[in-house]
Amino acid sequence: MKKHVLLYKKLSPVLMDRLQQQAEVTLIDELNAEGLQALRQALPRAQGLLGASLRLDAELLDLAPQLQAVASVSVGVDNYDIDYLTRRGILLSNTPDVLTETTADTGFALILATARRVVELANMVRAGQWQRTIGPLHFGSDVHGKTLGIIGMGRIGEALAQRGHCGFGMPVLYHSTRPKPAVEQRFNARYCSLEQLLQEADFVCLTLPLTDQTQGLIGRRELALMRPESIFINISRGKVVDEAALIEALQERRIRGAGLDVFEREPLAPDSRLLQLPQVVATPHMGSATHETREAMARCAVDNLLAALAGKRPPNLVNAQAWTGQPG
Repeated sequence: MKKHVLLYKKLSPVLMDRLQQQAEVTLIDELNAEGLQALRQALPRAQGLLGASLRLDAELLDLAPQLQAVASVSVGVDNYDIDYLTRRGILLSNTPDVLTETTADTGFALILATARRVVELANMVRAGQWQRTIGPLHFGSDVHGKTLGIIGMGRIGEALAQRGHCGFGMPVLYHSTRPKPAVEQRFNARYCSLEQLLQEADFVCLTLPLTDQTQGLIGRRELALMRPESIFINISRGKVVDEAALIEALQERRIRGAGLDVFEREPLAPDSRLLQLPQVVATPHMGSATHETREAMARCAVDNLLAALAGKRPPNLVNAQAWTGQPG
């Protein structure tokens, strides 16, 4: 008998066909009020869940007594109560690796766009305000040769370091939970304290996950350590940063600008003060948003889920303590 899968993310026809061949699938088209109600009604039968961008807490998952596995179409797992899932023996998997390069591309796009004021000046041209050769009032700042500071040296941090070091000749500083000699050798990178990185880097880039330890990591004290010519980039999670403190630092010109793909609350409110600041480049959490990468992420999630429902260890198991089967 086929296992029942509750799908709350649309898949390509190829992946949908593959999933339906091996499981009974209930699709929730959209996570609006009606879709959430349909999801709650379908949870009692669900043995597998596959989707993204939905907070799955204990209250919701208590409605799914038969649940065996959750496959998230994301690398971040802050939407899941991992302790709860582990206690119940529910396998949680994610999609690392496949989005690394694309997300690093987004990070470097924000570096370039913010430093060279691309969005601001493009909007000036579009508004018909380019009437003479631009002068110092509209100058940006160089990227090549400047110091790149990376907070969180995981896969995406390494990919960002590669772009900065190899492509733009940038000295690389990094702060992570531990030194990484291979990264230092490959990119001539220097491990340092968070305070030292904030004081020395021209570009401060966040590429770390949201955890209890990283939530609110960057606040007023940390932003005060940055120099007025520094630029702040966040492609990790919005709640790693005290957004009010960041707005204050930008308004008071204590840092040059910010490139932000993530925010404390998403979608970003249209009346957010961030959108009133011309030195801010704000994008809609698009880090992995290319056709190729999103398809690869969905394929990875399907692989994870089908493996789990077949009694095999998922390739990208997050909560290893929940696994009670044979190794591999």
